[in-house]
Amino acid sequence: MNAYERPGRALYSWPGSRATGPPMSPGPSNSAPGGAPAPGDLAPLLAERRVILCVGCGGVGKTTVCAALGLAAARQGRRALCLTVDPARRLAQSLGLDPLGTEEQRVASELLVAAGLAVPGSLTLMMVDAKRTFDGLVTALARTPDARQRILENALYRHASTALAGTQEYAAMEKLHAVKDDPRYDLIVLDTPPTAHALDFLDAPQRLVDAIDSPTVRWFVQALGSSRRLSLGALARSAAMVLRGIGRITGRGLLQQVAAFITDVNDLFGSWRERADELARAMRGPDVAYVLVTTPDPLCVREVLFFARRLQEQGMRPGAYVVNRVHELGGEPASADEISRAIAARDLRLAPGAIPAIAEAARQEHRLAQLDRLHLVALEEAFGEDAGAAPDPLLVHVPEFPRDIHDLGRLVWVADVLAGQPRCC
Repeated sequence: MNAYERPGRALYSWPGSRATGPPMSPGPSNSAPGGAPAPGDLAPLLAERRVILCVGCGGVGKTTVCAALGLAAARQGRRALCLTVDPARRLAQSLGLDPLGTEEQRVASELLVAAGLAVPGSLTLMMVDAKRTFDGLVTALARTPDARQRILENALYRHASTALAGTQEYAAMEKLHAVKDDPRYDLIVLDTPPTAHALDFLDAPQRLVDAIDSPTVRWFVQALGSSRRLSLGALARSAAMVLRGIGRITGRGLLQQVAAFITDVNDLFGSWRERADELARAMRGPDVAYVLVTTPDPLCVREVLFFARRLQEQGMRPGAYVVNRVHELGGEPASADEISRAIAARDLRLAPGAIPAIAEAARQEHRLAQLDRLHLVALEEAFGEDAGAAPDPLLVHVPEFPRDIHDLGRLVWVADVLAGQPRCC
């Protein structure tokens, strides 16, 4: 491993966060912009919590962080289950789980041993299937077998259970609730669905309840009465004209499908609202920790801070922040002369023009690191505002690695940083 592959060099906490773990060697890359060096890791959350939810906007590396947290917990002796909606296929392949299905799949101990890992616990992964989860929910809540069958066979339901906004988020919460008390696991880590806004996950139960209880749905239910069929003669003249026009375009059969679906779902509404309230309460339990994942990108930082404020408004606090893909700031970059002398001392033979290219790459890396520090000032200020509040959130920086994280060996890099066990090169 070369100097640019050392995970953990930029691992530290901002002022006001709770620092844990052994001290690291001092150096410029270990200094937080607003205070003295302070190491931080997520080992306390992995040891103390039952459920960890990885939340953040799309593209920040939530799936990798989720898998790495599960691996770190397994190395601590815990039986970890990782739930994901959108698995990274190459990562699943590297764990011997291709394709990753909707049933629990345990990472083979032989694979872990072959990677040189001592894992006294276990790591299990499972993909959340929104359609299958909703089918199970309908089966549980339907009052009669006939009502259950009508809903499951309704074409509109089959579409809505996979394509309606919020269904993936709600399905993820439903699946988490179903397994959180499973005695086979000590820790459940959920990779929340990829959304444009991290806030979508927190609001998913209420959004679906509001969709079912919307004025349009209530109007349909009143129009249908007890017949479960749409009678245009019973509607106001203007509404009947609109629906007749829609029927000429889509066919009368579609309107009847809509009518049947709305009536049957309305029968489930009371139980569905209770279920949504139960899910919302479970997500606020003391054994649940929210790990907010971001990158130094200003839009991602803004999103994760907005989500943190919403948590606080609802009486909750983030358990930790993970800043992924951080460029390390390690002092001034070497000049071309310094690089040339270092290469000569090692008797290395490089292609013509290599030394200026290396010097320029080092300067670019330094500029990116400075830019990351600037973008993360907002996080520093947020931690300063929260200083003294209990419990203080944790914070870990995961460095920008030179290669994609899509195999077990590289996943260990991330797991080591998150658990405060950076390996020496």
